[in-house]
Amino acid sequence: MTTAEMTKKELKLSKMADNLESSPILVLSKAVNEKIAAGENVFNLTVGDFNPKIFPIPTALTEEIISAYNAGLTNYPPTGGLPELKQAISRYVKRKGNMEYSTSEVTVTGGARPLIYGVYQTLLDPGDTVLFPVPSWNNHYYSHLAHCKQQMIETTAENNFMITADDLRPHIQSANLLALCSPQNPSGTCFTKEQLEDICDLVLEENNRRGPNEKPVYVLYDQIYWILTHGDVEHVNPVLLRPEIKDYTINIDGISKAFAATGVRIGWATGPEKIISKLGVVITHMGAWAPKPEQSACAKYLDREDEVDEYLTEMKKKISDRLNAFYNGFKALRQEGFKVDAISPQAAMYLTIQLDLVGLTPQGSSKLTNPKEVNEFILSKAGMALVPFYGFGASDDSSWFRLSVGTTSMKMIDQCLAKLKVALDELS
Repeated sequence: MTTAEMTKKELKLSKMADNLESSPILVLSKAVNEKIAAGENVFNLTVGDFNPKIFPIPTALTEEIISAYNAGLTNYPPTGGLPELKQAISRYVKRKGNMEYSTSEVTVTGGARPLIYGVYQTLLDPGDTVLFPVPSWNNHYYSHLAHCKQQMIETTAENNFMITADDLRPHIQSANLLALCSPQNPSGTCFTKEQLEDICDLVLEENNRRGPNEKPVYVLYDQIYWILTHGDVEHVNPVLLRPEIKDYTINIDGISKAFAATGVRIGWATGPEKIISKLGVVITHMGAWAPKPEQSACAKYLDREDEVDEYLTEMKKKISDRLNAFYNGFKALRQEGFKVDAISPQAAMYLTIQLDLVGLTPQGSSKLTNPKEVNEFILSKAGMALVPFYGFGASDDSSWFRLSVGTTSMKMIDQCLAKLKVALDELS
């Protein structure tokens, strides 16, 4: 075989990689950024990230990071995280969330993503079943990476896109992992105390039913947005509602969202010591440690209680103001007769909006026949870049979208809503 013939030979990949799709959110964000780079006026409301000029990380955290680099803390961190950081995390989750976790029940990684992937690898064997709601963030990718079966259950606007025990009950006996998120990405909505209590009771009932040699149903509880609740909404956690579920629950957390520190890459998991210990081993073989200077800085910053509280108060206000401005704008448009809607802001940096525009016709164009065309119309005519719920696993015909406010100023919101109204006026 000649060299030329060898170069033409088809390259074979693993079935896992060959069938792994790119994130539609990041694909959409890339296309939006290209439009912006080309000079187009686009309101980028897609990725759950922050504009550092609008939402800077805490000044004290920046100073501590610089200090750590100047001190030469640039070698490998210990497996599972710096002891002083794990101690600070233990104090922080107790103070802010009334959750009791010792340092042996905490592990630290470079953001929350490796933790979620690591939990899948730590708890699940190929062929095990992961049960999760849609729309939700990335569970279908992680189950694919872990060679698991996935049982997706579509949620509805009537329940604020939060799954219920009744939704889960027909599937719980086949499940090995229940992947939950509250506050939820993409909806920005939260479990009520009653909803989560019912789910906890269902899991405990199922685990009591299983034999001593059967794998239990574990709960992966992604609460990365839990600090960012708005109004009178209160975050709830399974372990606080039903302490006996602590043996089966792994919480995912970090500084990425609450402190606008998506690029600083400090995430942590809390859970049973046996699971957390083995999760740390999995993370070690991935090499997904958080950078040592950032760990050292975070350890010092989290203990500066007054500064932390002051920052979080201002952070929540800035996000809440933006979410409410968009929400009020969509409600005003609905009152004017436009086929749009929104769910009242509850938490995180996301607003769930509805663009029920399928079947309407833009001026000089053909009828909008599906949500993808609606999304393209809103982007081209209103300059609004949104993420459709079908990008999070919901049905292709879902008329609901995620709107993220991490890159918006208040002035931009007024401009955005004005352009949206002009675009909607074109439809008939």
